[in-house]
Amino acid sequence: AIADAACDTLGWVRPDGRRKDMSARVALLRMADDGLLTLPPARTGNANGRGRWPRHLPDTDPQPPLTCTLAEAGPLQLRRVDDAATSRAWNRLIATHHYLGHTPLPGAQLRYLLTSERHGILAAAGFAASAWACAARDTHLGWDAATRAARLHLLVGNARFLILPHVRVRHLASHTLARLTAALPGDWARAYGYRPLAVETFVERDRFTGASYRAANWTHVGATTGRGKCDRTHQRALAVKDVYLYPLHRRYRELLTQP
Repeated sequence: AIADAACDTLGWVRPDGRRKDMSARVALLRMADDGLLTLPPARTGNANGRGRWPRHLPDTDPQPPLTCTLAEAGPLQLRRVDDAATSRAWNRLIATHHYLGHTPLPGAQLRYLLTSERHGILAAAGFAASAWACAARDTHLGWDAATRAARLHLLVGNARFLILPHVRVRHLASHTLARLTAALPGDWARAYGYRPLAVETFVERDRFTGASYRAANWTHVGATTGRGKCDRTHQRALAVKDVYLYPLHRRYRELLTQP
């Protein structure tokens, strides 16, 4: 109710007119953490999902290696996470196997699982709000601050991408990325009332080469500075990440820079 009231007071709505209630909840929780406001105790066990999933979980059920061709792994199905059971499965996989662990995705979001009839879940991915500011990306798109603020919702962030560690299927990563970018615009439109124009992702240089994204025709547009949005002392405390974009519309740069 507090998040809804904040959205109504501030006119904080999505392009389709619905409240940005999840973004408001995240903002309120962060403000409470910083001591800027005091929230009442949640009336239910965990209304905001906080604490329900730890960021990292141990791998208590390691699987034997799956080594085969892409054809031998199939048929493959890309499934949207749209119920409690698949949501639990997605959260558990990310918390167990992704180096960033599980954290609630910001703003509008879609999550997916790639499954095989023969071998079960092979991969997981999540899409959410894009980064507020990124110099390499903004320069590539030709964004100034005003245009970015007006058009940022049309750029979606690939927040998580995971091929399960026991899966050794050549070309599976690029195949999965291609399936995801094909499905994303329509799924996003059905969920939020508009179609995004492009997707971005950030690949940590010291961990990954970005080969799967390049193989799936994502464009490398630069790198982060390693400072992060809260670095005011120029300490460069964060890992440097390569920035990749994938167009979901052939005129994406033109449309993203319209007034």
